[in-house]
This record gives sequence, structure tokens and C-alpha cells, in this order.
Amino acid sequence: MKEEPEGRDGRVALREVMVNQGPDPIDEIDALRAQEYDLLAAVLGRAPAPDLLTALQGLDGDGSPLGQAHAALGRAAREGEMREIGRDYFALFVGVGRGLIMPYASYYLTGFLNERPLARVRQDFAELGLERDPTSSEPEDHAATLLEVMANLASRRLPAEPGADHRFFERHLKPWIGRFFTDVAAQAATPFYRAVGELGEVFTTIEAEAFTMEA
Repeated sequence: MKEEPEGRDGRVALREVMVNQGPDPIDEIDALRAQEYDLLAAVLGRAPAPDLLTALQGLDGDGSPLGQAHAALGRAAREGEMREIGRDYFALFVGVGRGLIMPYASYYLTGFLNERPLARVRQDFAELGLERDPTSSEPEDHAATLLEVMANLASRRLPAEPGADHRFFERHLKPWIGRFFTDVAAQAATPFYRAVGELGEVFTTIEAEAFTMEA
């Protein structure tokens, strides 16, 4: 039987077109936030490669909800079979024609692709000095792309005004990303992507609550 492909890279290749003078020092919390966003972007952008899966096998955590989610993902990475994880990614996000889940802000917010939420993302990307690589076929409102931008804002790898990460999250992630991760956890066929969904739910809830307290 013919094997399904593991799936395309869901992240949009973005090019920074503004001059980067180098990131300012960041505190430990923001560095950890950036790591969480990077992790989620990596496993939603494409099925994990062997080196990423190996790295995730070392994840563990404490008794907090986030720690338990880390431990579950580490356990799923250790016990999972790479081919099955790749097939699960394909079924969830790519599929034959379409996947079980459409990982786009426009789809979650309007029921259609390429709608106003995508236009708002493109507007904010322009203000951040980002432009889409013309060789990429993915819309910029893919979950992995938005999470990757949040990682760059939290870590200050992407120069921006203070609070830019808060504004970006409120505009482009808060209205739908929790439902998206709930769907990932519910529809995944492997413990690995169920754990990804659960981790995403927990982490983005923490982010939303933290930003509310800052307001």
C-alpha cells in the first residue's frame, strides 16, 4: 500500500524586511514563553522530524497543569512511533483534499478561508516588517505561523514596540486558538498530537489570563 506523505510545512516562510539591530535582553519568563510558542509552531508546521522527536522525549514537568502537559508530551514522544505520528499529522492538517482540522484563523472565525482575519494578519505583518515568501502556498493565518511570530515577539528576535506580543495575541490568536487546540486534542489519533492539543490549550489559556491581568 502506498504510504501517505507526512505533509507539507504548514508554516509560511516569512522574511523580515526591517533592519534588526539585535534583540534586547529579555527576562526568564519571556524566554520560556518564546520556547513554548516555538515548540507549538514546530509540531503544527509539519510532522516532527527525528531530531525534534528525540528532543521532546526529554520533556518532563511538575504537578502544575503546564508541567503535566509537558510530561504527557514527553511521554508520548518516547512511546510514539514516528510513522504513526506522521500519519496523524497528515490526517489532521493535510488530508486528501483537506484535513480533519483547518488550522487557519479565517476558517475558525468565519467558516471560510482567505477572509477578513487573513487581511488583518497581513496588515499587522506589514507593520512588523514581515512579508510572505512568494514561494509559500500557505495563507499567513496558519496557526503555526502565528505562533512562530508570537515566539519572535516574546523573545524580541523581532523588533517591535513594547506590548506588541499582547496586541498580536489579542487580535490574531485569542478569538480562536483555544478552540483549535481543543479540536486537535479531540480528533488526534495518536497520544502525541492529543498531548500537543492539550499543551496548546493549557499554555494559551495561561497567556490569555496573564495578558488580562496586564491590561
